[in-house]
Amino acid sequence: MSVIVSGSTTFEVEVEVLIIGGGACGLTAALAAKDAGSEPLVLERWASCSGSSSMSLGALCAAGSSEQKLNDIDDDAEVFFADIMHRTGGTADPVIARTVAENSGPALDWLANRHNVVFELDLGWRPAFGHTRQRLHAVAERTGQDMMARLLNACEHAQIDIMTEAQVTDLFATPEGLITGVRVKRPDGSLEEIGCKAMVLATSGFGGNRDMITRHIPDMQDARYFGWEANQGDGIRWGQALGAAVADMDAYQGLGLLAEPQGLDVNPKLLIEGGFQINSQGVRFSHELDDVSGQGARVIRQPGGFGWVIYDQRIHEIATTFPQYQALMALNAAKTAATAEDLARLMAIEPGPFAQTLAAVQALQQGGGIDEFGRRFEAPSLSAPYFALKVTGALFHTQGGLEIDATARVKRGDGSLLANLFAGGGAARGISGKGPSGYLPGAGLCSAVSLGFVAGQSAAKLAKA
Repeated sequence: MSVIVSGSTTFEVEVEVLIIGGGACGLTAALAAKDAGSEPLVLERWASCSGSSSMSLGALCAAGSSEQKLNDIDDDAEVFFADIMHRTGGTADPVIARTVAENSGPALDWLANRHNVVFELDLGWRPAFGHTRQRLHAVAERTGQDMMARLLNACEHAQIDIMTEAQVTDLFATPEGLITGVRVKRPDGSLEEIGCKAMVLATSGFGGNRDMITRHIPDMQDARYFGWEANQGDGIRWGQALGAAVADMDAYQGLGLLAEPQGLDVNPKLLIEGGFQINSQGVRFSHELDDVSGQGARVIRQPGGFGWVIYDQRIHEIATTFPQYQALMALNAAKTAATAEDLARLMAIEPGPFAQTLAAVQALQQGGGIDEFGRRFEAPSLSAPYFALKVTGALFHTQGGLEIDATARVKRGDGSLLANLFAGGGAARGISGKGPSGYLPGAGLCSAVSLGFVAGQSAAKLAKA
């Protein structure tokens, strides 16, 4: 991949808005551009539009949505913005944070009302991990694949052109940085050149690029990557070649809840509802709810690099509605027993320490106290039979990327703007600030949809000017 600088390039085909990447950000940007009066074209490298979006839970956080109002949830962009800045210790870019917060609710309402892509408010998700309000929304099926199917169906109804198996190998730009088009490689090796008036980079992050991970996130260079392997940071590197600035490149979403060895993500609601985590010695090692992303590195640091999620029948029954949990049960991933001692034997750990840990948690749940890590257990006390899932830590996706302004337009290192380049999703700087600990549940898809919504409108407006 490269950027070809040329004073003049002639293209046989030219579109108004060219969108690189067919994930949630790219498809949302296409719908927004179309509604703004433009004719977008989406280029997707693979045979189908899937990527990291399809691997997600199909859930995102949003504030001020109609779903929240319908359920009497008192939330708005200002509260969401305050949560972002508090969670990140003020390290998130305030312009991007406010842009995402202000557009998250309107973007969901627009998708529902205009394109029949409905994200329902998950009333079972209590405020946790930095959210002070119930603002997690998800498609009814609770899977990223179904979310993508809904977005693709909307694009089909809107008559948006999507070119799959179209690998962008080169960007064409003028010496001043104006993007003029791309070169695309097709499966048979043939090359096509497509011109554009505006471009949106929606190519996700760099989680699959081990060199970039080693350089920017060394703590996770040996961690398992639970993401789309094709996330090589192409959009970020194209932007940098054009002089764009990047920030928060050490930011990422980790998770200490990747089922081992099944490789399926365990829903954090098992912890929110009163479950807890132990290591191979049968003891807890952290506040499980204070840092959903940083918990990944904590689990990796435990003996053997793994841990166990402990919960009970009540939580098990809640979890049976989750598709991923259903898959884990079909694989017999969970161990269950009537006593702490029997469960410890199934986990191959010492019964004594585990029984003491379980009893301590139950006492906190019954008495409402705060433990040594600062966690207050407010859920009902765990009761037999007990369950255990073996988990490890993993890198899910990166959160740093290209600097953008409030219109999702890419910024240079000196603060000036590139003429017609926009970015969103994993290609753009997110709202997680620095490192792993600023990540809010649902923030990745929230940024993808919110910034796709903004970028599509902005690119269409520029193309029409």
